[in-house]
Amino acid sequence: MLFTEKGADLILERLEVGPFGTNCYLVACPDTKEAVVIDPGAEGDMIIKRCQDKGLKVKCIINTHGHIDHVGANEDVKSYFKVPVFVHEADLPLYRSPKSGMALLMGNKEVKPPDDTFKEGDVFRYSSLNIRIMETPGHTPGGVTLDINGTLFPGDTLFAGSIGRTDMPGGSYRQIIESIKKRMLPYADETRVFPGHGPPTTVGEERKYNPFLTQT
Repeated sequence: MLFTEKGADLILERLEVGPFGTNCYLVACPDTKEAVVIDPGAEGDMIIKRCQDKGLKVKCIINTHGHIDHVGANEDVKSYFKVPVFVHEADLPLYRSPKSGMALLMGNKEVKPPDDTFKEGDVFRYSSLNIRIMETPGHTPGGVTLDINGTLFPGDTLFAGSIGRTDMPGGSYRQIIESIKKRMLPYADETRVFPGHGPPTTVGEERKYNPFLTQT
């Protein structure tokens, strides 16, 4: 599935990749085409081709968390564009442990560790892209949400009408609900949200209709 959007502040393309239907996002400055690749989980050749077709100048790869369905094509994309890979330090164990990283479900695919880590409040700037890191643990200990020019990319923390799984190693239902309510719900209702799986949504839609957030 391919979704493309061009607004005044960014170019956004969503690619659905791999057997788990992971959303890989290409986000770029509309003027310079400097871009970041978010969660290249699989089908690296297709991700690379889309970047080429759009004329994107990829600057880095950012993983919202360390599960294999979000990092599986890191090495393919990294090697082609010669760019670094970033993840939160708390998810480094997922790269080292196939069992906890779900690599067993993807044919024991080897995943190399990232080049560097980030933490709460770190900011990446590429031309007009302003990428702020927000720690939103719960699905994994190092799960993050990216605020890119006011648009949210929560990985597997928040979905349209649902939330990420918390029954895998390092997951916490209490943490994920707290992460969403404290870090995302303060945003305006019209704030766009592009999750790690499934369709896009808005903060207002989830505030009003998400059953996990409307429970008292």
